[in-house]
Amino acid sequence: MTDDITPKRPRGIYLLPNLFTTAALFAGFYAIVAAMNGQYVAAPVAIYIAMVLDGIDGRVARLTNTQSAFGAEYDSLSDMVSFGLAPALVVYSWALESLGKVGWLAAFIYAAAAALRLARFNTQVHVADKRFFQGLASPSAAAIVAGLVWVSHDLGLEGETMRWVAFVLTLAAGLLMVSNIRYHSFKGLDLRGKVPFVAILIVVLVYVTITIDPPKVLFGVFLLYALSGPVMTVYLRQRKRRERHHDSDDTGTPPADI
Repeated sequence: MTDDITPKRPRGIYLLPNLFTTAALFAGFYAIVAAMNGQYVAAPVAIYIAMVLDGIDGRVARLTNTQSAFGAEYDSLSDMVSFGLAPALVVYSWALESLGKVGWLAAFIYAAAAALRLARFNTQVHVADKRFFQGLASPSAAAIVAGLVWVSHDLGLEGETMRWVAFVLTLAAGLLMVSNIRYHSFKGLDLRGKVPFVAILIVVLVYVTITIDPPKVLFGVFLLYALSGPVMTVYLRQRKRRERHHDSDDTGTPPADI
């Protein structure tokens, strides 16, 4: 009888990156609880904190070489709570509830779109162009929905007054998540390499601008980012159409229909 000397794989999970993922999950859960208690400043802020933590956990895992299948799945589940359910329930509690069935349907469409967006991302993560996102990323969509609540509360606007604006914006954010519109992911930026001194100055100016009026600045930035996808799509299509017409004029043959 011979002993089995095959080395056993160690069981367990990496602690450090999953701590940040758990913190992001907690922030998303807290946002839901805060909205239930009518705290419409704490709820959006918690979602923005979850965004920061969600951006940290993946980078920590890569820097410490602690990536794992468990961490990827856990991160997706945390994203679903923090950027799918939490924004939908926060905006529903704040404004959409007054619309009745139409309101909770809009909130559900947003939550379902976030789930579909995350599922599509997970299945295409190894084949997709990392420079672009297909559809609006769920953290950015959550920032728009939560930002509307934060900005409106900061301006003294009640949820019932803003209910139709919230309805349109919630549906739009959900549809953009499951669209085929491409968005820059900014993953091509080399954060570990050397940068010019002026880059550090720009970062300082960005921080200063945000601190001047966080709700308006953050909401405006993410709203512009959400609009950048459709604008660039229309621009690129028009440019391709002009190029096809130009080529047809040079060759004397009409462009082929696509």
